[in-house]
Amino acid sequence: MATAHVSPGAKILRLWQRLAPRPGGRWLFSRILGLMVPYTGSIAARIRELRPGYARVELYDRRRVRNHLNSIHAIALANLGEMTSGLAMLTGLAPNARGIAIKITTEYFKKARGLLVAETRCEVPHVQGVDMEVEVQADIRDRDGDVVARTTAHWRLGPV
Repeated sequence: MATAHVSPGAKILRLWQRLAPRPGGRWLFSRILGLMVPYTGSIAARIRELRPGYARVELYDRRRVRNHLNSIHAIALANLGEMTSGLAMLTGLAPNARGIAIKITTEYFKKARGLLVAETRCEVPHVQGVDMEVEVQADIRDRDGDVVARTTAHWRLGPV
């Protein structure tokens, strides 16, 4: 008996919808996501809000994500931006679509210190029978609301 393939984005959204309303559910979801995607999990960011086309993720400033300049490392910021854009984009795709980042650029505007919040709002396209590319941005802000970095991820979307 054949079963329909469900995309990773659809599985992630379903897991979020089950766990987020429960006490400790957002923390648990963030941990599970880190286990599913180990490199993404290396920064131990916390997903605070997630729905198709929108994600808000927090990163706490701590030694494991710092550089020698006493600020959050550039690659940790790029990782945070890619994760946030991916969550917003992939959870909005139809269950029979998938995506992969093919190019990531991050601009850095000021030293990143303290609690950071990454946010992505995007239009999620309808993926038909051919691959397509979509550009999605994540702005990363500090406690003062200043944009410290902006990640632009180029996603290749297509059918499963």
